[in-house]
Amino acid sequence: MASLDEVFDLLSKERRRYALYYLEKEEGPVSVEEVAKQVAEWETNGATGTIPADKYERIEVELHHNALPKAAEIEFIEYDPAAEVVEATGTPPEVDAIISVAKVIERPERNP
Repeated sequence: MASLDEVFDLLSKERRRYALYYLEKEEGPVSVEEVAKQVAEWETNGATGTIPADKYERIEVELHHNALPKAAEIEFIEYDPAAEVVEATGTPPEVDAIISVAKVIERPERNP
């Protein structure tokens, strides 16, 4: 099981939190592109049609090279950089509770 310090370190960056919120609601592996699209939408207050291509690309690159590899250090996140897929697998209840509380406080989905 991940230590509390590891979980809080993982949740210390907004982009990683957003990626985790998305992964927690999805069943099975999802592409980095799907995660990036959702993260970009939440970061831009739901304005997906107005996300500049360079901003979206920066989000996808940062997820691919930093956020998702960091998340994969925790045993319940599986990330395959070659296939560009990631998934949450069997999140421990204690960690799920922390992620759920963070999502309620942050409410990224409040954006239209």
